[in-house]
Amino acid sequence: MEETIRTLVADALKDSFGLEGIAIVVEEPKDLAHGDYATSVALSVSKTLEKNPREIANTLAALLNEKKGNDIAEVTVAGPGFINFTLAPVYFAKTLETILEKQNEWGSNELHKGKKILVEHSSPNLFKPFHIGHVMNNTIGQSLVELARASGAAVTTTSFPSDISLGVAKAIFILLEKGNAEISIDMLGQAYVEGTKRYDEDETTHMRIKEIADHLYAQTPSDEYEFFQACKALNIAYFESILSRLGSDFDSYIYESEAGVEGKKIVLKNTPGVFTESEGAVVYVPAEDRKDINTAVFINSQGNPTYEAKDIGLLSMKFNRYAPDLSLFVTDNQQVPHFAVVLDAAKHINDEWASKSIHIHHGRMSFKGEKMSSRLGGVPVAQEMMDAVGEEAAVRAKDKDIVQADAIAIAAIKFSILRAAAGKDINFDPETSLSFEGDSGPYLQYSTVRAQSILAKGGVGTPVLPENWTTTTLEKQLIHFPEVVAHAIEEWSPHFLVTYLLELSQSFNSWYGNTKVIDDTAESPYKLALTAAFAQTMKNGLKLLALPLPSKM
Repeated sequence: MEETIRTLVADALKDSFGLEGIAIVVEEPKDLAHGDYATSVALSVSKTLEKNPREIANTLAALLNEKKGNDIAEVTVAGPGFINFTLAPVYFAKTLETILEKQNEWGSNELHKGKKILVEHSSPNLFKPFHIGHVMNNTIGQSLVELARASGAAVTTTSFPSDISLGVAKAIFILLEKGNAEISIDMLGQAYVEGTKRYDEDETTHMRIKEIADHLYAQTPSDEYEFFQACKALNIAYFESILSRLGSDFDSYIYESEAGVEGKKIVLKNTPGVFTESEGAVVYVPAEDRKDINTAVFINSQGNPTYEAKDIGLLSMKFNRYAPDLSLFVTDNQQVPHFAVVLDAAKHINDEWASKSIHIHHGRMSFKGEKMSSRLGGVPVAQEMMDAVGEEAAVRAKDKDIVQADAIAIAAIKFSILRAAAGKDINFDPETSLSFEGDSGPYLQYSTVRAQSILAKGGVGTPVLPENWTTTTLEKQLIHFPEVVAHAIEEWSPHFLVTYLLELSQSFNSWYGNTKVIDDTAESPYKLALTAAFAQTMKNGLKLLALPLPSKM
């Protein structure tokens, strides 16, 4: 309907004032009492026409009322010149029919049809536990994957595990020294911490760890490298177990060790030219007009690639392997300055690497409530956090007959992350995040399950408009789902969808609380169809957010 209105307004501008090629913004009014759609085009063209915007709006509205067709009930003018469109009840009935016909495809579009989109996220530091920062990254990344798929694109997912660094060499040193026959994730994390301390305190250990690091970087056949490979396999298995719990997976991995080799070759090949030798290292010096970024080392004085060079290698490998039309990657917002340098250097090597890459960044999560903070400590391990929230959900299950407590816990955590705008920090409160009555993931789940339970009793119904039916707020909101999905895709920001689904759920629960859906009246089939349309929209929306949906709550 948005596009239909835009076309009607464009035709009216041409017929009434001879204007063509005007950008026409059509949006949903904040107050539904003002109609279902609105445009401020009369205000935007008033200077060009040298007329009062209210006068222009009245002229356009008169013509639009003549040309509006059956789906628009009326066109009115408000305020200084806003043009409001109120849709006819028949249009909402047709929308319900569309939802029930399209089912899982409802809300999808063709914004990126025929394109290839690569999404890189959840890149863990191997030899360290998967912590809450990685959960934030995974949550946002997986939702972006679902949004990209809904845009009609062919989507590939990849992760960039940090499998090689001086820190990894520190852990390898400790584990080899102890001679452990069997290793565990906890042991790896402890060895990382102990190795760092020994590296700083003892010069002999310091030199030995650097030697191990050189063997790992060069992939030199040795006991150290063989042990490193075994530890790496254990880490990936652990990582994938966490991914499974979060409802995520990957098509492939590109390891930092691979990217480091590739990045070093590329940097040396472009030195001099893009990069410059300086005091035994290779650096990138940005142009004079780039005062926002600093000079950065890409190969250090030991001849090893830095994180900057590794990310250049990653860009090369991603584009060579997958040739994406768009490459999305998700990191903590503290990485913004780093990637500003990397992408600036990259554009001088291959402009596509920079122009087709989109950096999406997120903030940090803190914890509200003494119980959660004291239990999880400073930087919570992901598994411990999920267990803690899951246990709280299970406690509530005894009182409310909740099943699938883990799915509810995952939804609570993910929702808290996705509701925030890009780059914003989050304060996770388990009390409110697990609520069935507030702004929470479980509230969205509960609303959907409630609608599905009604349909299990009464059936889907039929979207045939009853006589004298008064259009509900729920119907008015349902029609905007495809537009919200499109907006979330265009901005690569799931939080728009979170806000919409919350408002939709609130409208459904308010309507349901004042309505008997299953009864003997002629309206019951339509009310059931409306309930089915709501349930389908919620199901599709939850999928786009990658939130699990329990079968019962």
